[in-house]
Amino acid sequence: MNDVLQSRPSGQHILCLAADRIQSTLTQSREPATRTETRSLPTRMHLTVCEPTAMSTAMDPPREVSYLQSSCGTGDSVASLDDIAVDFIANESSEESAGEREEEIGANTELTNNLTDILTEQPTHTETVSAQRPDSLSLAMAEPERWTSRGDGEVTLRMGESGFAAEPPLTVDQMFKTAVERFGSYTALGWKEGEQTKTMNYQEYYQACRTAAKSFLKLGLERYHGVGILGFNSAEWFISDIAAIMAGGFAVGIYTTNSPEACQYLAENCKANIIVVENHKQLQKILQVQDKLPHLKAIIQYKDALKEKRPNLYTWVEFMELGRDESNSQLDDIIATQKPNQCCTLIYTSGTTGQPKGVMLSHDNLTWTAFAVGRHVRLTEATKSQEIVVSYLPLSHIAAQMVDIWVTMKVGGATYFAQPDALKGSLVNTMREVRPTAFMGVPRVWEKMQEKMKSVGAKSSTVRRKVAVWAKGVGLKTNLSKMNQNGAMARTPVNYRLAKKLVFRKVRKALGLDRCTKCYTGAAPITKDTLEFFLSLDIPVYELYGMSESTGPHTISLPNAFRLTSVGKLIPGCETKIHSPDQEGNGEICFWGRHVFMGYLNQADKTEDALDAEGWLHSGDLGKHDDNGFLFITGRIKELIITAGGENIPPVPIEDAVKEAVSLVSNAMLIGDKRKFLAMLLTIKCQVNGDTGAPEDELTPEAVELCRKLGSNATRVSEIAGGRDRVIHAAIQEGINRVNENATSNAQRIQKWIILDQDFSITGGELGPTMKLKRPVVMKMYKEQVEHFYKEVVTPSTPDNSLPPK
Repeated sequence: MNDVLQSRPSGQHILCLAADRIQSTLTQSREPATRTETRSLPTRMHLTVCEPTAMSTAMDPPREVSYLQSSCGTGDSVASLDDIAVDFIANESSEESAGEREEEIGANTELTNNLTDILTEQPTHTETVSAQRPDSLSLAMAEPERWTSRGDGEVTLRMGESGFAAEPPLTVDQMFKTAVERFGSYTALGWKEGEQTKTMNYQEYYQACRTAAKSFLKLGLERYHGVGILGFNSAEWFISDIAAIMAGGFAVGIYTTNSPEACQYLAENCKANIIVVENHKQLQKILQVQDKLPHLKAIIQYKDALKEKRPNLYTWVEFMELGRDESNSQLDDIIATQKPNQCCTLIYTSGTTGQPKGVMLSHDNLTWTAFAVGRHVRLTEATKSQEIVVSYLPLSHIAAQMVDIWVTMKVGGATYFAQPDALKGSLVNTMREVRPTAFMGVPRVWEKMQEKMKSVGAKSSTVRRKVAVWAKGVGLKTNLSKMNQNGAMARTPVNYRLAKKLVFRKVRKALGLDRCTKCYTGAAPITKDTLEFFLSLDIPVYELYGMSESTGPHTISLPNAFRLTSVGKLIPGCETKIHSPDQEGNGEICFWGRHVFMGYLNQADKTEDALDAEGWLHSGDLGKHDDNGFLFITGRIKELIITAGGENIPPVPIEDAVKEAVSLVSNAMLIGDKRKFLAMLLTIKCQVNGDTGAPEDELTPEAVELCRKLGSNATRVSEIAGGRDRVIHAAIQEGINRVNENATSNAQRIQKWIILDQDFSITGGELGPTMKLKRPVVMKMYKEQVEHFYKEVVTPSTPDNSLPPK
């Protein structure tokens, strides 16, 4: 024991000695009746002293030691610790009543009682009891577990000893306050109202969040209950999200495409007290299920006038007025009790294979990931040059939240909101006006840009087309050379400089990317064809990879660390493990780091499935590293096709190869699990309804042009589907033959395929909110066509046999 004490600062010597002496007193000097009432002591005890200016110390990973060697936090204010400990030791012999021993540790409890209660109370596997006193010191009685499924639970932070992983933990409010102190007068949010652009600086933004938080409290928001937010991206969305966290609740984004029943499930699961909706359309979803939501106390509509008056239904203006003149004391008290290792946000998975799971993200998950990403990709702070982003992707998805809210806040950037019809065509107008410095797009966004540009290019004059082809050839060659030299080239080729002047700058300006130096994609696989298309235009699109359970990104491609089709390298402070790799190095990708989530709300069994005994997060994705440490995704375990012959086949590489070989194809889905051979469902590139987002029968201009080149006059999907156009049918078969020639085995050859009469879409249910393919849904929708593939009368030796359209 002396050796242990000699290595500690003086204040901690006394405090730890005090804890040990209390233990001795409790076990040796109490009356028998008292010992009977006292619960058994924990085999381990972790004592943490949390200074308000030393959050990193407070949340260091607890060391596992015997309670006779009580581990103390390394607080900064040693003198104050000495004073408290000396006062305690001077009075430690005073006798306390049984009632005092059973009293809950409260805000004004003396340190003597705190330590006594800590040693007499048996902790649960996730609980931490804190003593709140005027000097803001807190005492944690037992180290939290690595995960929890309880909304009020706490977890051990995965701190490192140096580098990014050692960054001091922060709560959301602490990070926001720092941003206000450093960037208070800088623009934080911007949006259009008619033809006028409105903005809000960081000081105004923070105060609006506090006002909204006080309004939530006045409406009865309870600790660890949800605030659902159902609407398109807006300042009100951001403010509601952060205010819910400040007020001690959970921020819960809800997809605008959700049905009333899906909204009900989420609201029930998070015990939502309040739901914030965008407009009357979204309001109706909640009103339909309101009677089934026992925790719901109020609804707020932040756009448009209310079409009906109801009790506890508020406009945004009415809502904000509720808290404007409220005292700050209640809110400040709640914020003071928040810890970095507590849950503040719920991200619900898309639920493609069952009910959505509530991914619990802690304050530290958000604030540390924002720090790590911003530093890793070298975003500039506003005091030097302000970063600007456009918010348009669904904020109920972690990718949009991290980029638009948290990473941008960390560096003092400005977020401008696109129009609600952004993905129906207006996004490019916002891009041209805002001219972002960083842009995040899911693969489908980049693919739509590619299709539009090809469509415009097809209508250009012969001279313009020839110049564009030449410039793209130069651009691709130059950028591939840069890539192979890790972003550095001895000299920039003259023809590249000329191509940049004639073509690349004009293309960037037309897309609103003329000052954008960081273009990213993620949330779903992107094809090599799309990556090469933009690379040829001198627009490198950097892939990032992660999941909701890793607070977004785990790996990111960078200008000096970039390989086509790779999702890049690790963010510093994170770790990757390839679990059970095969001979080629393919195995399940597992994550470790401070970005790993707390657990699934109220689903301990699902949490245990995701996190192994050592704390590694199992992604369910298959992948491998190359010799240079680049990570490549090769498929998903759940999507893995296991043929009747026992061969494991990841579908995505084959699907991507088909889309690359046959430019007409928009979506491809491989089939063959437990079957004798592989088959494929194909869709053709078509126009999309601007209002509903539903696929239409008319082909895209690019598709029409491709048909002409092949010798077909088709202008509609219905003229091609089901083998109706023999010219197109033959061209697709030729492309599939080329893919089959590169198959690693006969089992990986596509034997059957069919063109469906409509494309996959979110509205149709085949795609999720981030354009991910919902394979179980597609299998159910096209069950008849799939079964027809495997009828005995239609054998693998007759691949051209036409199949009936749906």
